[in-house]
Amino acid sequence: MGNFIETLSRAATTTGERLLSNLPQLLEALALLLVGWLLARLLRLATRRGAGLLDTLIVRTAGHGRWRVGRFASLLGSLVYWVVLLFFVTAATQTLGLTTFTDWLAKLLDHLPLVVAGLLIMTAGYLLSGLVAQVVQTTATALAPPQRAALARVAQGATLVVALLVGADQMGLKVTWLAIFAALLLVSVLGGLALAVSLGARSYIANLIGAHYLGQALRVGQRVRVAGHEGRIVDLTATSLVLETPEGRVMLPGRLYHDEAIVVMAREDEA
Repeated sequence: MGNFIETLSRAATTTGERLLSNLPQLLEALALLLVGWLLARLLRLATRRGAGLLDTLIVRTAGHGRWRVGRFASLLGSLVYWVVLLFFVTAATQTLGLTTFTDWLAKLLDHLPLVVAGLLIMTAGYLLSGLVAQVVQTTATALAPPQRAALARVAQGATLVVALLVGADQMGLKVTWLAIFAALLLVSVLGGLALAVSLGARSYIANLIGAHYLGQALRVGQRVRVAGHEGRIVDLTATSLVLETPEGRVMLPGRLYHDEAIVVMAREDEA
């Protein structure tokens, strides 16, 4: 019994001496963790406030909040929080002499800039995809609204896919096969969309060509009879013929130049 108590006392004495000898490093590590935790919380709050200010600037500049980044404020704040905290945890483990854990954290910190850069590229791509969609919606006025909306969605999706692939490659992920698959999928979608647009635009092109020849053959003020309508020509637009009839104004598609017989009525003073 006496040997057991002596052994226990010796172990407690040794442990106490080790704790006392390592107490400065332990206190320093705890201080680093406390400072890191406080700084991480402050920077997280500052990041969220900064995202809010950027939102306000975007709304004032663009006049709307379509590309607001406030929806990412919580994500960006959490990212900043854990990056700062991880840095101080690495410093604390180095102070305690935990070399294995310190080396692992150091490798993680070395790779962290690539991860952050990849996430920023993905975020910028998401915002840019919204801008591309709006540009397509604004400029593709020759298409019908459904076709214009579909083209805008395809352009937005393609921009977002490219940003995701570039961001993943920046992180060091192997995306070769994924990029090939995405390229094949994009080519297939664009090919189908081009076919749909060409089929949908066939009628528009026929009206455009027919109206061009109508403008050469007829003039405003003439009285004509075409496709069961008789009236005076009041306008020749880029795609249609506008007649003033007893029932009201009638807009006839320009393709009637090729499909229907057009009778030019003689004026009463010429009869």
